[in-house]
Amino acid sequence: MKRLKFLIAFFCLAVSLPLAYVVYQTYMGLGQEEKAQMRFFAEAMFDQMEADLALLIQKEESREVDEYGYFSVPGDLVGEQSVSSLADGSYDPYIYGYLQNNPDGSFQTPLIADMGRVPDNLKEKVDGIREVNNLFNEKKLTIHSSFARSSKDKSVEQDRIETGQDAAPPSRSKGSLSERYLKSAPSKTEAAGYLGKKQQRVEEITREQAFNIASEKEVSSIDRQRGDSMRSAPSALQAPTETERMQDKRRRDYDVDKLDLLDSADMTGSMPQADIEALEQKAVIEQKKPLQVEVAPFQSVIIDDEKVYIFRRISMDGQLYRQGFIILVEPLMKHLAAHYFTDQPLSDFSALAMAVEGLEDEGGGFKFGASVETIRFSASRQFLEPFDFLSVSLTADKIPVSGARGSLNLAIFFLSLLILSGLFVIYRSVNSIVAMSEKRSEFVSSITHELKTPLTNIRMYIEMLEQGVASSPEKEQDYLAVLTRESGRLSILINNVLELAKLEKKTRQFNMQKNSISSVFSEIASTMEQNLKQEGFSLDIEAISVEDFVFDREVLIQVLMNLIENSMKFGRDSEVKRITLWTEIRNGFVDITVSDTGPGIPRKELSKVFDDFYRVDNSLSKATGGTGLGLALVKKFVTAMGGRVLAANNEERGCAITISLPLT
Repeated sequence: MKRLKFLIAFFCLAVSLPLAYVVYQTYMGLGQEEKAQMRFFAEAMFDQMEADLALLIQKEESREVDEYGYFSVPGDLVGEQSVSSLADGSYDPYIYGYLQNNPDGSFQTPLIADMGRVPDNLKEKVDGIREVNNLFNEKKLTIHSSFARSSKDKSVEQDRIETGQDAAPPSRSKGSLSERYLKSAPSKTEAAGYLGKKQQRVEEITREQAFNIASEKEVSSIDRQRGDSMRSAPSALQAPTETERMQDKRRRDYDVDKLDLLDSADMTGSMPQADIEALEQKAVIEQKKPLQVEVAPFQSVIIDDEKVYIFRRISMDGQLYRQGFIILVEPLMKHLAAHYFTDQPLSDFSALAMAVEGLEDEGGGFKFGASVETIRFSASRQFLEPFDFLSVSLTADKIPVSGARGSLNLAIFFLSLLILSGLFVIYRSVNSIVAMSEKRSEFVSSITHELKTPLTNIRMYIEMLEQGVASSPEKEQDYLAVLTRESGRLSILINNVLELAKLEKKTRQFNMQKNSISSVFSEIASTMEQNLKQEGFSLDIEAISVEDFVFDREVLIQVLMNLIENSMKFGRDSEVKRITLWTEIRNGFVDITVSDTGPGIPRKELSKVFDDFYRVDNSLSKATGGTGLGLALVKKFVTAMGGRVLAANNEERGCAITISLPLT
């Protein structure tokens, strides 16, 4: 048995170690998969933010170069003026205002037409823009020009394109997986690859647009010569006369030499009228010819910890103009977080941090979402130009578990249960086989002893009769009685073994008929009377009137006699030698109880006394002998008749064995 336990333990260890390794690797793989899923959706969120910023830059790139002043030329209309689309001041919450920084350091904004006359309701905003312009003037000389792109820049750009960094990010998978991280939202990935591209372009503009771009100093002389001073109108555009419009076009668009020549010709009258008209016609043609300006991509400069100026360079006639918009950092961060994080499932278990790179106070920035104590996951990104000043990071102290983890846990549970159950069943089966083998060995030993004793006695008394030891007929009768008793004992033993074999093979035939329980008790009393008297026992029968029911009469008599003999065998040394036999009807069964006043059965042995070959391990059992077949046969006979048997100790002394047979 010890060897069996050792083999089972070794088998458990041999199976559990590889299984534990496989389970460990599987869980590690699931953990990596969960982190990869988390990173995928974090990058998807960053892509959406970057796409939003790219749309903003695309919108600003599409603006005409003269929209950063109060007046602009709509479309390609020559000689027409209108108020800029930016003049109404209805900007996004994170845009403070629009600004054009002129070559001389001055500025203009589409909010007002005359910097010398600022309305009271715009004074605070214009002062703020002026402050940004002043701070920008201090920093703009340190900003590297983006007009001359080096071959290195081109190769870097080519590498980005070849490696797919400018390509749209992969689309999010649909279903329950994505819903654990991001809600479905309109895709903006078409613009995701727009940022960070350093592409300079050349645009053609009209001379009216060039005049609108020019600073006030550059057009002050023209304004003084115009009676209505179109640029001095504080709130509305006054329509000039046809003559004034032609004069403005001449002064704004004609070449200086041509204007001087035309004016001198008008004053002196020395030039023929035909030449003057030719010059005028040539001037009109020159006026309609478009001008070319170089437009650089947007870039950014940090003004302070609250504002960032995002601008593009406009090169016109060798002069640099910076046109752009002022970003409010905190509202921009809140805008991105509100649209792409705070209402997403990600915000329930992760934290989003946004900060401005390059500030002296690196402790600044804003955080959104859940509180994260122990960082188990982290993903970050610094946006591309012109938003390269902005960095974003996502951290989490827990990661949503993969759906496969539940299936794996269930599979591991059932696999472990199956292995343990199998090992337990194997152990119990082998243990039962070993125990049965030991019992059979004990049975062989016991039955050998039980057979040897009566056979020895029979042989001895026969030899004594043969040798004439019996001196009288009475003595012979005593010897013959001993022979009869021992042969009967031997016959009972052999019959029990045969009955057990038939019951195990299920070849035992039963005569199930309606019989009277009273007649059974009467026959038992008459049969056992002599033996009871010899052993000094009394048999009390307390039978109630029970109608006839179906059972095998001979088998029941054998069972009850077996129980009475057991009580006599184990109660020989008792002070009170009484056996009681009674009946009771309960729940459709007839309970037949045999109670004695013997030593009883140990409590822990009560459930085992009906097992095959089982004998209570105590001194009394060793002294009385036996094969362990009596009670086993009782249980098998009763079960075969559709009943059940139960052993219990009496309250005072002895034990009671109850046989329950169905009444119908």
